[in-house]
Amino acid sequence: MTTVAMDLPGELEVYRRELRGYAYRMLGSIQDAEDAVQNAMLRAWRAYERFDGRSSLRTWIYRILTNVCLDEIAARKRRALPVDLEAGPSRPVIESLGEPRPADTFVEPSLDELVRDPADVVVARESVRLAFVAALQHLPASQRAVLILRDVLAWPASEVAGLLEISVAAANSQFQRARETMRTVQDGSRAARPNVDRAAEEQVVARYVAAFERYDMDALATMLAEDAVMSMPPFQLYLSGREDVVAWMFGPGQECEGSRTIPVEVNGAPGFAQYRRDPAGGHAPWGVHAITVRDDGEGPHVVEETIFLGPEIFAALGLPARLDA
Repeated sequence: MTTVAMDLPGELEVYRRELRGYAYRMLGSIQDAEDAVQNAMLRAWRAYERFDGRSSLRTWIYRILTNVCLDEIAARKRRALPVDLEAGPSRPVIESLGEPRPADTFVEPSLDELVRDPADVVVARESVRLAFVAALQHLPASQRAVLILRDVLAWPASEVAGLLEISVAAANSQFQRARETMRTVQDGSRAARPNVDRAAEEQVVARYVAAFERYDMDALATMLAEDAVMSMPPFQLYLSGREDVVAWMFGPGQECEGSRTIPVEVNGAPGFAQYRRDPAGGHAPWGVHAITVRDDGEGPHVVEETIFLGPEIFAALGLPARLDA
């Protein structure tokens, strides 16, 4: 067997971001995605002498990473969004966030810069929306890989078939079944999908963040849809309706007054990282806010806000560990 001479670590490193984006969509967790990429890189290094150059290096490392992801998916349960787990009424009157759920319950957020891989910016944004990533988790693992490779990364059917070591007909069949399942899941999901352009999203979120920083709940309420929902994974708190959201913010959420924020591009949309006042000085990380804006018939409003709590989320996204006074 003839091997190809190269600086393997350097050659593979150029693919890291797109590999991370692929693994994130497969696994629904940026932390799991990073671990999967590291695992795949290690496997590639160990198998380097067996790489004969019959496929491209990119295809080879994707094959390794796909196998890592398939193993990971087989070993754990499906991640979801809070909006698709909650069936009962909101709980705005409780005085705490409730008990945290297991760490692997929810789809996690990602900053766009960590996973944006396709040249088409619109495709890149839509393919990391929380609702889309959550819907992907319903697909069988192999169909998930086929759909991402075909629809997001625009690989030809023949290349996908070669990567998965199946026939082109089988790859096309899996692709069609995956698309049908995605339509069914997304139509049945309660997770909101945006129906406004980027400029409208940015304008609404900018006004929303300004009101939040002032802790002006009257102004903030005008930007919430009547049926807006708010959740704070990994905790149980789930608020449904503008009145409940504002009541929470006036109640237990009052501790957020005086927070500082950093704008972020999170899951294909404008959002922000929130740092609450630290009694010891400065501001400590609190939550990453992923916001969905829709035109609810009365203009663009915030219809869904998912606040991912915990310093480990900030660490996984490479955000500052704290802000000085």
